[in-house]
Amino acid sequence: MDINGYLMFGCIFFFFVILYLIIKLCRVREQLSLIREALEDIKAGNLNRRVLTRESDMTKQICYGINEIAVGSQSLLIQQRQSEQAYKRLMTSLSHDVKTPLASLVGYLEAVEGKLVTGEEAEEYIHVASEKAYRLKEFVTSLFEWVKLDAGEQVYHFEVYDLNELSRNIMAEWIPVLESAGLDYEIDIPETEDTVRVDPNAYTRILNNLFQNILVHSEADHVTLHIAGEEQQIGITVTDNGKGISKENLPHIFDRLYQCDHSRSMQGNGLGLSIAKELVNAHGGTITASSTPGAGTTFTILLPKVL
Repeated sequence: MDINGYLMFGCIFFFFVILYLIIKLCRVREQLSLIREALEDIKAGNLNRRVLTRESDMTKQICYGINEIAVGSQSLLIQQRQSEQAYKRLMTSLSHDVKTPLASLVGYLEAVEGKLVTGEEAEEYIHVASEKAYRLKEFVTSLFEWVKLDAGEQVYHFEVYDLNELSRNIMAEWIPVLESAGLDYEIDIPETEDTVRVDPNAYTRILNNLFQNILVHSEADHVTLHIAGEEQQIGITVTDNGKGISKENLPHIFDRLYQCDHSRSMQGNGLGLSIAKELVNAHGGTITASSTPGAGTTFTILLPKVL
């Protein structure tokens, strides 16, 4: 091939190179235009906007990044709206759960103070008012505890404990309560040592809330606590033979302020199981529930062992 042939070949080669670069630059310009429009759209609040790109595009990483930001912002917005709706429901529930017993409490006290009732009847009114005041105090205490947990302001003091010994001490306090309520009980705690890293007050609250839930809601006459240590974790199961929980309600029992039926709202506050779940999560564990209507409910807690 002579010199003219090489020059011709070179010219053709550079022509195609320049043509390729022009096409690429046009594509980049088109993509930048789309990116600008998408950013303006997202800025205006349209978080459903996405930037379409090809695998061969030079701007693909930028497009992927913008799409990830949009998806993340959309997820945060959904969570925010869900949180706002949840707090609206919370305020509605609080309005009922605080106003109703408070109005009743004031009514009983006004009847006594105004001498509308006297003697034994007045004493009975004072006794009922005292019970309502105690329940109201318990509800407010639980509410403040749940708010601290939800806000991440709960302070924990984790230490290594023998969970079996800690559980025995807690159940020693519960035995007279169960007997007074007419419940038979079975406590199966191994004599061996199973160490876990726990906040003892938080763990106590977890068991207290579970047993309180049984006393208030289950209508059971028998309850069982069983603890079994495995290689990596310890399982704690609390079982009752009460009325159980329906399939419709079971997935929601750990939701805050959730009450399975109207009759439960007169005694419980819908916070106990929610608090228990938050405390278990703080220990790196899990809590689940299974139930058969008419046959009872089982709560299962799994906590990681100290290895």
